[in-house]
Formats: sequence, structure tokens, C-alpha cells
Amino acid sequence: MPIAQLISPEHLSKRLQQSGLRILDCRFALDDAGYGRRSYAEAHIPGARYADLERDLSGEIVPGVTGRHPLPRPQDLVEKFRNWGLHNDSDIVLYDDGPGAFAARAWWLLAWLGKRDGVYLLDGGFKAWREAGLSLDASVPADRVGSFSGHPDDSLIIEAAQLSNRLETPELTLIDARALPRFLGEVEPIDPVAGHIPGASCAPFTENLDATGRFLQSDQLRSRFDQLLTDRSPESLVAYCGSGVTACHNLFALCLAGYPLAKLYPGSWSEWITDSQRPVA
Repeated sequence: MPIAQLISPEHLSKRLQQSGLRILDCRFALDDAGYGRRSYAEAHIPGARYADLERDLSGEIVPGVTGRHPLPRPQDLVEKFRNWGLHNDSDIVLYDDGPGAFAARAWWLLAWLGKRDGVYLLDGGFKAWREAGLSLDASVPADRVGSFSGHPDDSLIIEAAQLSNRLETPELTLIDARALPRFLGEVEPIDPVAGHIPGASCAPFTENLDATGRFLQSDQLRSRFDQLLTDRSPESLVAYCGSGVTACHNLFALCLAGYPLAKLYPGSWSEWITDSQRPVA
């Protein structure tokens, strides 16, 4: 079974009564930390539980050391998934407002802990669900504790020191999921330093989507990433972004295109710039 899988709103609506199905609402806004939780309280897909990017899917920020969304402690994350009713054999559907960046973060965290089958992103997200006229709910599902167990696979991550040592190696493909103006350092609305990690290519996560906000076809994604890789091995690819969130969208899209799951630099730009000795382009 492929590690990256999409599900349409129509298909999900037919599976809502499936006993082993778990749904996580991952809506969030970087400029309004309460937005996702408010939106969930107003209306969500029936049966969904809310997963907050900063409270649930990130760890504690250490000023001057970590990025804006450091990885959570594995055991804390396992407990969260259990409290949302997840089991190791659960089918899990993840969604956000539509682009899929926050849902992809949850997908990557599950893969990091070893859950690599039966995990789906809702293609088009909550926007597509509403546009399809499908049912909504405002109630919180009854608590049901799952038995999920997981262990982090740190072969999926690269730390800043390791990345620093590899910057000059010709086989490295480093892709930055942020928009081009931020990559170029022309604007920087969030972090105190503008620019990008030297040697990186700009690969905005939004370009994994079509005009309707759905993921491109796998052959289109393959063509996109082939151009970034040129003749280098996909095994040497590293994805990053501002804080380790939208990079997961690129990693999901790479897997949709048929590539193996590549490495994530979780701290990303917001961690990279905490050390003035690290180079900036």
C-alpha cells in the first residue's frame, strides 16, 4: 500500500460509519492560533477530533535554540493519538481547510512513529467537503481511548549540524517549500532573518496543487520533482520550510509521485537562523 494516499470527499462520506475510521481536523492559521479550534467548534466533518498544530503536533519552543514548531516528544504524541482513539490498524483521514499543509504535518508525524498505511489526506480538505454539500457536525465525539503505539524513526530526519556538513556535497538536493519572495529574502513576515539555506531550490508547496486546491496527478508531480532532482538520487533529498510544516506537504507530494519518503529538516529556517554562524543566502 502506498504511504501517501488521498481520499475524495465523496468517498469519505460513504465511510463515515466505518468502525475503525478515525478523522483528525488539522485546521490552523499561523497568524491566528485560535482559528482552527474555533472553526472546529463551529462545524467539522462528523466524527472528527481536533488536532492543534501548536498544542498537539509540535513540541515546546526553546527561544534561540528551536524553530517555531519543533517536533513533539514521541511519547507525548503517542498519547495524543491514543486519546483521539487511534489504534495501530486504524484507517485515519486528515484534513485542514484545503491546501493540506497542516494535515500533511500530521501525516508525516504518523509516518515518523511508524504508521505508514491506512493514512489518507482529504483531497481539497474542508473546503472541498463543504462545496460537495456533505454533512457537518458541531459536537465533539465521545471519548474513546485507542491502543496506538509508535516509535520514532530518526532516519527520516536530519539535524542542523548534519545538514551544515552536507551543504557542499554535490549529491544533496535541498528543497524549500516557502513561496519565492520569502525564499529570495524579498519579504519575511514571520522570522527575524530573511533568505534561505545556501544551495536550496525553491519548491513552493502550493505548486503541488491544481487551481481547485486538489493535488496534481502523480505524473505531473513526478515531472515537477524530476526537474528539481535532475540526475541526483531521491535518497539524498532533504525538505525544509519555515518551521517544518509545509515541507511535509512536499514530502507527501513526492511520495504521491512514487518517490520514497525523503528526509525532513524539522527545525527548518526558523531554527537555522538561531545560530549566526550558519550560512544564509
